[in-house]
Amino acid sequence: MNFKRIAGIVGAGVLALSLAACKGGDSSSKELVVGASNVPHAVILEQAKPILKKEGINLKIVKFQDYVLPNKALASKELDANYFQHIPYLEGQMKENGYKFEIAGKIHIEPIGVYSKKYKSLEDLPKGAKIIMSSSVADHGRMLSLLQQEGLIKLKAGVDPTSAQIKDIVENPKNLKFEANVDAGMLPKVYQNNQGDAVLINTNYAIDAGLNPMKDAIALEGKQSPYVNIVAVRKGDKDKKEIKELVKVLHSKQIQDFIIKKYKGAVVPVSE
Repeated sequence: MNFKRIAGIVGAGVLALSLAACKGGDSSSKELVVGASNVPHAVILEQAKPILKKEGINLKIVKFQDYVLPNKALASKELDANYFQHIPYLEGQMKENGYKFEIAGKIHIEPIGVYSKKYKSLEDLPKGAKIIMSSSVADHGRMLSLLQQEGLIKLKAGVDPTSAQIKDIVENPKNLKFEANVDAGMLPKVYQNNQGDAVLINTNYAIDAGLNPMKDAIALEGKQSPYVNIVAVRKGDKDKKEIKELVKVLHSKQIQDFIIKKYKGAVVPVSE
């Protein structure tokens, strides 16, 4: 199954419907079209929608199921902003595709987790255990840093944690085997199918699949993670009134309290 192809069709269809809906919106309101992952981004934006409405901003949320289309849609001006990615991924996408984007605000952190159907702790992993990771190279350093933090591997001295690769592992006492060719959105299915010995899953996909990172993960990234999820806009747009109001609302106590209550530590709010 070509997940990215399916996701592209779904995302494009939802985008078309959402943009069509915008044309029939309240003429007295300014329209703001924001692309987002289903969970937790779109859920958080839904909470912001009525607050923004009071400020004369009609928020339209376009949901995506992959990590590629939201930036393409932003670059082509089909979106005013997107809210789905962390900073290292954004930087990698700008370098790879030449996007002229900027960060309008840092909103939350989603601690990445290690999941296993076979073992209750990382210490229980046997020698030669298969570790399944996302095919997204931007996430590899993050995942490897978590395994290093947990004492399973050691990375080459001086390597930037955000850009570390499997080849940068210099110590691997358990001779762990890494498989990094699975689309990030398919990782929960890989876990549910009991493939491999452990699977590293991004929290948004874990929650979307009904997993509770606080209970189901056998290891979870710390709150000090540099992988902050942000609102991204085209360069020159971060000071637009509607964008600034969106970020202000997402940083509000009301929204941050919602995040804390709803996700109980699986999503951590940030106010920058």
